[in-house]
Amino acid sequence: MEKWFRIFIPIIFFSSLLASSAFTQTSAPPSHGQSNSKARQSQVDAEGHQWWQHAVFYEIYPRSFADSNNDGIGDLNGITSKLDYLKQLGVDAIWITPCFPSPQVDFGYDVSDYENIDPMYGTLKDFDRMESQAQQRGIRIILDFVMNHTSDQHKWFIDSRSSRTAAHRNWFVWHDPRKDGGPPNNWESTFGHSAWKLDPKTNQYYYHYFYPEQPDLNWQRCSM
Repeated sequence: MEKWFRIFIPIIFFSSLLASSAFTQTSAPPSHGQSNSKARQSQVDAEGHQWWQHAVFYEIYPRSFADSNNDGIGDLNGITSKLDYLKQLGVDAIWITPCFPSPQVDFGYDVSDYENIDPMYGTLKDFDRMESQAQQRGIRIILDFVMNHTSDQHKWFIDSRSSRTAAHRNWFVWHDPRKDGGPPNNWESTFGHSAWKLDPKTNQYYYHYFYPEQPDLNWQRCSM
C-alpha cells in the first residue's frame, strides 16, 4: 500500500465569510469596536506581512465555551455573546473546532454533514448572526474543516460501503483481506488497534487512522 495512506491530512479552512471590505483599506468611520481593528487594514501591511502573520488567534471548542440557553452545552449564540469580551482581549480571529452535524464519536471530528450546523450548537441562521457580529468587531472566523476522514454516517461513506461498484466506492480506502482473511497489513490506528475494519457486506476492509467510525477519505482517487 502507498505510504500516503499513513499520512494524516489536517485541513483548516480559512473561511471567506467576511466581506471584502474587511480586507481592504477604508476611509469610512469604523463601526462598533473597530477603532484599532486589523480587520480594517489591507491583507498586506506596510511591512509586507499578511494579516495572519501578526494576528491573535483564539481557539474555541463550542461545546464548553459559552451556553446561551442553559442546556449544559455551549453553542454558537454563546460565542456571539462573548464577542465583545474577545475583542477586549485583543483577539483578531477565532478558530472554531468542528460544529457540523456529527454522531460525536470523536467530539465532532467525525463529521456526517459538512453543509450544516449540529443542532446542539444552533442553526445556520445562528452562524450567520455570529459571523455578522464578528465582522462588525473586526474578528475573522476560521473553521476547523476536517477532511482527512468523515463519519461512517456521512452519505458519501454510506454509499461507498453499499457495493464495490458504488459511485463513492473509491472516495475511501478499501482493500481485499489477506488470504487468511485478516487485514491487509499490520498498520495500527492512532488509538493502538488495527487501522483496518472489515465490512461484511462487500468483504473488504476500509482504512481508518482514527476510530473505526472515522473512515479515511481516499485523496488519491476521489474527485469531489
